[in-house]
Amino acid sequence: MSTSPTQGIRTVLHPVSDLAAAKDVYTALLGAAPTTDEPYYVGYEAGGQQIGLVPGGAEQGMTGPVAHWHVADIEAKLAEVTAAGATLKAPVRDVGGGRLVATFTDPDGNVLGLIQDC
Repeated sequence: MSTSPTQGIRTVLHPVSDLAAAKDVYTALLGAAPTTDEPYYVGYEAGGQQIGLVPGGAEQGMTGPVAHWHVADIEAKLAEVTAAGATLKAPVRDVGGGRLVATFTDPDGNVLGLIQDC
């Protein structure tokens, strides 16, 4: 039984090598301009989800899109999933604005993320 429930997948991050080209495609796909447009991150709101473009994501170890589960206590959830057999990929870090993120892999090597907004 989970001791620290999730708030669902609300963020999916996509690694991109050409931010301008990716932004054109995602703007067309989502039919809206980005809500965040910075050189280090471009984000869209779509159906209650954050769709993010991460330039240089491959160099950060992202091999494809990463679904991020939102949680109230990132440290507790990370401890819980690693105790259950997950492997830590990137420890908890602050990415600005009080947002904490971490990634781990499941037993099959799938990369999953956690986000806590403070």
